[in-house]
Parts: sequence; C-alpha cells; structure tokens
Amino acid sequence: MKKSTLLILPIIAAFAGVAAVQLDYVPALATTNGSVRPAMPESGDPAQDAQAQDGYVVVQSGRAPKTQAPKPAAPAPGAAPAPKVDETALRYFARQGDKRRLEAEIARLRALYPGWTPPDDPTSVAPQADTALDAMWKLYAAGKLPELRKAIQERQTSEPGWKPPADMLQLVELAESREQLINASDLKQYDTVIRIGSSHNSLLTCSDVDVLWRVAEAFAKTDRAARAKDAYGYILDNCTKPEERLATVQKALPLLSRTDLDVLLAREKTNKDGGKEFDSIRNDLARKAVADAGSDPKLAVSPADMSRVEKLANDIVEPSDPLILGWYYLRRNDPVSAEKWFRLSHDRENAASSSQGLALAMIAQSRPAEAEATIYEWRDSSDGAKAVYMAAVANLLAQDPPVEIAPAILQRMVPEVMMAKDANAAQQLGWYAYLLNQFETASGWFSTALLWKPDDEPSSYGLVLTREQLGDTAGVADIQRRWAGKSDRIARLGELRNTRQRGLVPSPERFGTDTLTATQPTTNPGATLPQDGSGVAATPLSTTLAPTLADRVAETIARTRATQPQNSQYQTEPLQPAPEPRRTRSLQQTTVNTGQRASRGCTTTIDPQTLSPDRAVTRGWCLMDMNRPLEAAAAFERGLLSRSEAAKSDAAYGQSLAYLRAGLADKAAVAASKARQRQSRQIELDTALLASRATDSFTAGRYNEALLALDQRARIAPERNDLMVLRGYAYLNLNRLSDAQRVFEAVAATGSKDGLRGMATVRAIRNKEY
Repeated sequence: MKKSTLLILPIIAAFAGVAAVQLDYVPALATTNGSVRPAMPESGDPAQDAQAQDGYVVVQSGRAPKTQAPKPAAPAPGAAPAPKVDETALRYFARQGDKRRLEAEIARLRALYPGWTPPDDPTSVAPQADTALDAMWKLYAAGKLPELRKAIQERQTSEPGWKPPADMLQLVELAESREQLINASDLKQYDTVIRIGSSHNSLLTCSDVDVLWRVAEAFAKTDRAARAKDAYGYILDNCTKPEERLATVQKALPLLSRTDLDVLLAREKTNKDGGKEFDSIRNDLARKAVADAGSDPKLAVSPADMSRVEKLANDIVEPSDPLILGWYYLRRNDPVSAEKWFRLSHDRENAASSSQGLALAMIAQSRPAEAEATIYEWRDSSDGAKAVYMAAVANLLAQDPPVEIAPAILQRMVPEVMMAKDANAAQQLGWYAYLLNQFETASGWFSTALLWKPDDEPSSYGLVLTREQLGDTAGVADIQRRWAGKSDRIARLGELRNTRQRGLVPSPERFGTDTLTATQPTTNPGATLPQDGSGVAATPLSTTLAPTLADRVAETIARTRATQPQNSQYQTEPLQPAPEPRRTRSLQQTTVNTGQRASRGCTTTIDPQTLSPDRAVTRGWCLMDMNRPLEAAAAFERGLLSRSEAAKSDAAYGQSLAYLRAGLADKAAVAASKARQRQSRQIELDTALLASRATDSFTAGRYNEALLALDQRARIAPERNDLMVLRGYAYLNLNRLSDAQRVFEAVAATGSKDGLRGMATVRAIRNKEY
C-alpha cells in the first residue's frame, strides 16, 4: 500500500462537527496548515503509541484537508459495484430539523464515500418508514445509550435477520467512550483518560474541546508536561472560538511552568479593538510572579512583569495591585518603596492588609509611633495584625534615646500587651519604666514578661537590675543562682555594683540582644504574618457588632429595673453600661468609623449571587461596616461557596456576626457551624452566642434558661459586669434574694453603680417583705 493511501474513519458523533482523517503513514506530525501537530495520547503500548502518534489530522467540518487523497481509480471491468450509502442517520436528522447533526453527517458521508452527493434539499428527504429505527435514533439524540443498546438487542432477538445501521453502532460506541473518558477524568484516573483518548482519537476535536482539556490535564498530572503543552497548543492552533481559547490558557495556568505558558501565550491573536486576546492572563501571571516573590525573596521577577504590575497599580483604581508591590519591596528590604505602594493601597481602601504593610514599612524606617497609630484600628482583625501592632508597640518603647509617649497612647497599649501576652512588649514596657526610675513598675513588667516567657534572659537581666535598685538583695541572689552559667552579665552584676551610680540608666547593650530593630519587628513566639499563598497578607476579619451585646444587656437591665422597687438615692442618674476591660474589636466594638472604613463598593444594592465567593466575602464586611447586617449575611452565604477553607471560615464567621447584630441568635449559631473556625474565634463566637441567648431568655421571662446560658458562658470566658448584673436580676425575679445580693455586691466592689442599684433593689424588696 502506498504511503499516501487514505483510510477514512467514521467518527461523527452527536456532539461532533469535525471529521478526523487517519493516515496509514505520515513521516511528520503535520496539521492541515502545515505546522507541527501535538502528539496524540499515549496508550502505554509502545507499538500502539507509535502508530497513534502519526495518524491524525483534524479539519473543520465542511473543509477538506490540505493533504489530498489520491483520486479513486476508474473501476476495473468486473469490479464490485460502489457500496450503498447508509443515509439512515441523515434522514433522521433532516426530519428532526437538527441542522448541526445533519451537516456533520453530510461531512462524514462525504469523507467515507468521495463519490457520494448529498440530496439537493436534505430536509425534504422522504420520511423513514421504520418507526422502530426512528425510536432508536431518538434515544441516541437524547443521550440514552443504555436504553438504545437494549432496544437494539430486543429487535435483533425479535427479528433475527435485522442489523442496526453501521453508523449508529459507531456513533454509540464513540459516545460511550466519551462518557468513560469524562468519568475517568472526574475520578482523577489520568492513565485511563490517556488510554481512552489514544484509542478514540476522533474524540479529540475542536467540536468537543472539553475532552481535549481533559486529555491535556491527564498529561500534566502524569508528569508529561511537554505533552500537555502540545495538547493545549493544538487547541490554540486549530480551534477558533475566543472563549474556548481563553479558557484553554486559564486551564493551563496551574498545570504548566511559566516557560511553557509563555509558549502558549505566543499563539494569541489580536482582537478587533487592537488588544491581545490573552492580555488579562498576562496580567494575572505578572501579578502572581510578583506576589510569589513577595513571600519568597529568593524568587526573581522579570522587568516586564514588574513594569506590567506597576502600570496596573497606577491605572486601575483598586487596592490589590499596590498591595502586591508593597509586600514585594518590603521582603527585599526596600521600606521606602514599600511604603509608597502600601500607602497608595491604604488611600484607596483602609483595610487590615494595607495597614499591616504600611505599619511594617514605618517600623523599618524607625517610625514606630506612626506605625502604632496606623495599625491600632486593625489590631484585632487577625493574628498577623496583632503581631504587627505588638511589633509597633515594642519598637516605640525601645527607641534610644527614649521618646516621650503620650499618656493616652500608653494607656491603650498596656491592656493590649496584657491581652496578647507578648513577652517582648512587656519587656520593653519594663525598660521604659526603668528609664523613668519607676522601678516597682519596671519590676512588675519584667516579672510579667518572664511569666509568659520564662527563658527570656533580657527580661531576667532587667528584673535583676530593678531588684538591685530596690535593694532586694535576696531577689538579686535568687536570679543570679537561676541564671548561673547561662548569663555572664547577670552573674557579674555584683562586681559592677560599686562602680555604678545608683539609678544610672543601663547602656543600650544592657537591654539585651532582644531589643527591637527596625527591620526585625518582634512578634509573639512562633507568630508569623499570615499569608494567602501569594505573598500578600490574608484578608482581614475585622468587623463590628452594633448594637453590641453589652448595649442589649444594658437595655434589658434598664427595663427590668424600671419594674423593681428602687431606693430613691440611686434614681437620679441614668443607667450606663458598667466599666469593663476593653472588648475585642471583632465582636464588641460599639462604634463604626464609616468615614474611614465605608467601602466604595457596597453603597448600592446588588445580588451577591452575581459575585465570586471571595468578592462576596469582601462585600459582606463592607455591608457590616455600613450596618446592613441582613444584606451582609446574604453576601457571606455566597462566600461559603469558596474553594478556600480560610475564605469559607471567614464567611461563616461573618455571617454569624451579621445575624448576631440583627438579633437572630439561632441563625447565628447555625452560621457558626457552617465552617471550621480556629479555637480563639470559636470561643469568641460561643461567648457572644451564649450572651445573646441569655439576654433573649431573660427578656422572654425565662430566667432559669438565662442563668443556664450565663453559667455555660462563664465556663469559657470571664463574666462581664453587665452580664453579672443580668444574672443578679435573674436571681431577683426568681426570688433568690441571697444569690442576687451576692452578685450585686461583687459588681459593686468594682465601682459599678449598677451593682449599687441592684443592692438597693434587694434591700427595698426585703424591707417591703418585712
């Protein structure tokens, strides 16, 4: 047989609009336009693969391949008559008005029978009298392949001489193979995908690009990146639909290297408006390259990618691109450039991520006071934000020479250090007090730092100095004994005692090696800035709950107090929420700074279903800031569809807060269970839910249930003054006067006037009883 002889495969399927021509021998992998064609799937059999590699040219329906088949020779005398053309499928598709399949069938028959001519008007083909066969074609068109197989078998049983049309069997076999390939792909059985593809190359056409994508993915997942690149390149060389071409490169993004992706991008076409069809993908690739380098300083970024991202950051009024550049420069010890981009992102949207980066850039430039002011608002939004705030606090306190810190700033820093249990910040508070000759205070802070970090030598050194200043000889000796052989300067303190003036400020080196530097901010032991995989700080979880639970409790108490006997000396001043430690921002903040945090993107009402899950979560936080909790809950519901576990956790957390703000505690509890939360956040939600449940039960007059909820909350968190007052009134309504008296006395001992009012109410009731 000659090398140019053509063997035609009948491969038209219901979903196909192209024909595949198999060559007995082709010395090179050539497409119809003469370019090198991607290698076809491997079956695992070297002999079979060698044959399959060089045997297929895919052409569009209705277009003849450039490789011409030899003209059929004139029939020799006595030769067999021309085969009869089976037009069964053509007639059925024409009668059904299915033009797409009709055209595909015409193309297939032309390829099979070069001398065949289709009817002038295929739609006028006389109806087929075989109604049973029509029913079989109908099953095929509906994709009911098992039913079709059964119908064929039943007819062959009832009519032993009947045979189904050959093209019907071929089309059914092809459709079944397609289903098997897709099922194998869904089950990640990639070797099976390649095997089926190699056995049914007629599936690999532009009319069914999904199959081509799956085969390309199978190559990539089985460490055959070159074959995957060729498969994706084949689509770009032969398929013309813009949306499929763009999707092809998008699917290749997570599977191929940047070098291979650049080869695919070189196949892009120019749009009608003069732009390139893959510009959006080039933007995403550049962003990813810069973001990855923002988390790994060893990665290099091409000048083209840097230039593209900088242009995007300047041209597109969004905060994300400048943020990527900020982390890139910060990780490369260029805080000046980092501050420029972080500030641009921060000016566009005051968010935790941009505030974190901006604060770190300021710390690196020895401006910790500005850093503290910048990050303070977001200090409780995430673990990373808390770590940055603690770094700003510690660096502010560690400046040499020391600077004067406003009392208001000190007063807000101290409780933060206590709540975070940050040993380094506590140590720096100790040195700050030491420099002010407040040795008792310094001793307390050094001791606190050692409580949180017992092996902290600088804190032990500070403590031994303060003990010496306070004349505590026994305390000095005890510290020296515990650090014997581990700290030379603590051991030699007695030798230096007579040469140092009392009250002399220690030199900087006496502060120890843990004194903070601008480029190495201190964090909690083991704490790191959170990353989202792209080198950019993770999306913040900061939110507010207004009206707060404390407000609801206060209102409930006020209503209850109005119905109770009162002592006149306590009725002249209106009820105020009891003073208590600063509440955590995420659940208890009582004000919303709409001037700073109101998002530009949620002033109008839109359907959250039109947003991606990640954008829906961002919109949810924005709606919370604008005090639109029910809309926020709907946005967070959309966010729960995210593939990222962290994003789903954020969405569930936000939805729970939204329902709490709306007073829907039951829905809040359900929302909290929709995604796994880290322990600290779960405790936070549990305490808020139990407080809300206690308040609701009290309002409904179910005082025992209110006490039960308060008891459950007390097991996981200290009881606030307002909730203790609520407990007291619950006891009061249950006529448990002694219990109420005990609770009100405890509240009054903190200086709360609510406790005094409660005590007065108990006395008034007892006086009335007597």
